[in-house]
Amino acid sequence: MSSYSIKDLEHLSGIKAHTLRIWEQRYNFIEPKRTDTNIRYYSDEDLKLVLNISTLKENGYKISKIAKMSEKELGQEVLKIAETNLRFPDQINSLTLSMIDMDEDRFESILNNNILKYGFERTMLNIIYPFLAKIGMLWQTGSILPAQEHFISNLIRQKMTVAIDGQYVTERESKGKWLLYLPEGELHELSLMFASFLLRARKFKVIYLGQNLPKSDLYSVREIHEPDYVLTICTAAPKKSEVQEYIDEVAELFSSATLFVGGFQVIGQDIQRKKNVEFIMKMEDLLDFINEKDIELSPKRPEGQKNMKYE
Repeated sequence: MSSYSIKDLEHLSGIKAHTLRIWEQRYNFIEPKRTDTNIRYYSDEDLKLVLNISTLKENGYKISKIAKMSEKELGQEVLKIAETNLRFPDQINSLTLSMIDMDEDRFESILNNNILKYGFERTMLNIIYPFLAKIGMLWQTGSILPAQEHFISNLIRQKMTVAIDGQYVTERESKGKWLLYLPEGELHELSLMFASFLLRARKFKVIYLGQNLPKSDLYSVREIHEPDYVLTICTAAPKKSEVQEYIDEVAELFSSATLFVGGFQVIGQDIQRKKNVEFIMKMEDLLDFINEKDIELSPKRPEGQKNMKYE
């Protein structure tokens, strides 16, 4: 069983810690446990209850009415909302619940309903990425079990693999060549996979090398491919003390390409960049660039005919 601080509950539910403490006293919603050193903590069941309350409040339920509901009634009302109201915060709460319970059926239902309505790309940007940001925080603080994180990550990976398989691009129709990889020691691949999908969907050729690529292998790749763009993400590797040297070396190796770098190891760091290096703060930055590049490379259309927009 996982354990959460009141700040974890606040970040995941959007309900202020001060408000949660008032509800504890006024409505007896949740009763925190205490460690041997008298530190308060909350269980999976407490988190699920708070997420359900958050969903009902966001959909107009008064806290006085929620307080009178049984745990079963709370769950039933939330399921109705999740099935009929595809608001992004509600769906993120539902995904969190499916992770806690390792409920694959619920995960599939949530993702399939949203993909059907919004498409894969919008579902990823508006639901999956905010959700991953939330559980990433819990993962770093050790608040969730590794098994829970692996469970949900692998399900998302399966969805992305299927989406990517449907976006094959030939050399003849390619609008440019991208090389995508993660540095040696870097295993967080979901963002790189999504970037591959976005690029393929816009008819860019992608050379995908995946996670944990030794730097020496880049020299071998350089002998075979001359990409127009290179993308890598440094979430945990290389070390912060080594990032500057690493980026400089890769930029020099692919001096005729533009190198895009993202991840926690570069965002907000005092890193100098060569002329052919661009930093990505968030996935939308990459999306803006490739959308602009896609428009530049699109064939001229007869006057009055509009370019198609990607959903």
